[in-house]
Amino acid sequence: MLMNQWRFKLLYDGECPLCRREASFLQSRNQHGWLAFEDITAPGFDAKAYGTTQTALMGVIHGVFPDGRMVQKVAVFREAYRAIGLGWLLAPTAWPGVRWLADLGYEWFARHRMGIGRLLGRHCETGACAVPSTKTPRP
Repeated sequence: MLMNQWRFKLLYDGECPLCRREASFLQSRNQHGWLAFEDITAPGFDAKAYGTTQTALMGVIHGVFPDGRMVQKVAVFREAYRAIGLGWLLAPTAWPGVRWLADLGYEWFARHRMGIGRLLGRHCETGACAVPSTKTPRP
């Protein structure tokens, strides 16, 4: 099958078991090759190539369009699912009010993904997928 140029690239945490599982699902449905994948924990990955930092990428999921525009949080999943032909599943998350709630829920998930993974019996093997804290330490 001839693969067309990608329309959206998912920047995912390859050390996070839940993130790998989602990327694997998306790859299995990526029949036209319109969705590209890049593991932000792979050796040689450089966040600066995307104009951001590794810490920012580890905090919440990001995605990039071929023209370099970046999106984050639930917008990434909307675009990824759209690229594999399942955009209708997440379309409601773009509705006014729902978008805000979806992003809020995703932010909570992103902060707690390691604990959620442990509860589900999935662990980060190297610890590289630990979510950086955005809170300032108390004296």
